[in-house]
Amino acid sequence: MVSIHDVETNRLIEKAAEELKNIKTMEMPLWARFVKTGVGQERAPDSKDWWYFRAASLLRKIYKMGPIGVNKLTKYYNKRKNRGFKPEKVYNGSGKIARVVLQQLELSGFIEKKDIKGKKGRVITGKGKKFLDQIAKLSK
Repeated sequence: MVSIHDVETNRLIEKAAEELKNIKTMEMPLWARFVKTGVGQERAPDSKDWWYFRAASLLRKIYKMGPIGVNKLTKYYNKRKNRGFKPEKVYNGSGKIARVVLQQLELSGFIEKKDIKGKKGRVITGKGKKFLDQIAKLSK
């Protein structure tokens, strides 16, 4: 059986983003067209479909890392900010974007909140696992 570990990451995320566009609960909010994806970024993303790529990336990250919270996910999207003559500093990605995408994935039934052995966070459901494994099978 093919899983997400057997497929190239970029190809999996692209295919998953295409499939997430067709799901009604995964709709990009109006404010998302104008925001940066973190403090370290200079501009908003150029791609019109960046929301779905971020959702697919978060779904893959939750599949791999088990119960994981918003704070750890924002650290995954950190960026160094150019502060002029001062030294560069690393800033986390946007927490609002991560929270809203996670809420949409929960409404879709792909992830759920769990407390496993004292470790709280989001975990992937059977539906989410099946979704990503089918995309991995098609991508191979």
